[in-house]
Amino acid sequence: MDLIQTIAGSLMEGFLPKGWDLAKIDRLAATPPSNVARREKWWHPQFEPVPCATFADFDTFMGHEIAREIQLAKQAGRSVVFILPVGPMGMYRWTVYFLKEWGLGCDHVHGFNMDEWSDGQGNTLPADNPGSFQYSMEQALYGPLGSLTIPAKQRHFAVKSELPTYAAQITDLKKQGAKLITVFGIGRVCHIAFWEPHFAAEFASEADWKKQTHRLGARLHPLTIEQNALTSFKSRTTLVPAFANTIGPALFLAADRIIGGADGAFNRGMQWQGLSWRMTLHHEPTPWIPSTFMPTLSGRLFYMKELEGPLIAECN
Repeated sequence: MDLIQTIAGSLMEGFLPKGWDLAKIDRLAATPPSNVARREKWWHPQFEPVPCATFADFDTFMGHEIAREIQLAKQAGRSVVFILPVGPMGMYRWTVYFLKEWGLGCDHVHGFNMDEWSDGQGNTLPADNPGSFQYSMEQALYGPLGSLTIPAKQRHFAVKSELPTYAAQITDLKKQGAKLITVFGIGRVCHIAFWEPHFAAEFASEADWKKQTHRLGARLHPLTIEQNALTSFKSRTTLVPAFANTIGPALFLAADRIIGGADGAFNRGMQWQGLSWRMTLHHEPTPWIPSTFMPTLSGRLFYMKELEGPLIAECN
């Protein structure tokens, strides 16, 4: 039985992004683990996937990578701009640890949160709401840094009044010599930030898609909502907003360097990110799979080694 053909006429028809070639994606999923680290011709020469044996390694390596960029910028006497995610999150504890260990102040750092939960009009949760990304960043990074922290005026959040100004602010900082670092995770349907794959249908060309700086009240894919229900809301789907404010490809692809993370493994052999990780690395870049553009940039993608698979049926 051809399982891909059985989607026709099912509730899955029209559910997955229409620009996805499911047969091709399934061939990528079937690739033996021994072959998933092969380099593709569209990868940047300085792009590097980095396997991590444990979650502790993953958090530590990513945290060090962020802290090291802050250190290098300080040593070079220049500013550094970070586009920052809320997920993965464990790396921020280690970023704080290394910066405190080095006694390294962050007055030269500018942080731009890449997204935030919203309603359909772009209105966001209050900053003190535990579900907001601003609250999460204050608790995980800015607050724990204490006297070394990034100045409040250099912390930027994807609220309705500020997100539309991100592009101009970042462009100005880069003109002054700042380096731009995009830190990111990969969504279940391969979004970067909350820039979803179904947005591709709105643009006549890849060039037009790449010009998009942001979106207020972006309509999220159901798999994005369910992914967050599992990873952030203890399975409580009813708490997950169906919209978000998000940066677009004009910003996350403008990075001088990237620091990515894929840690989507659960216990007892279960995981949710193996296919998304493979698509990111080995599907040629397309707006229908936003994360496929990240390997075209210089940097590292840290990932849990168990995501390599094999991606086969297994009852847990």
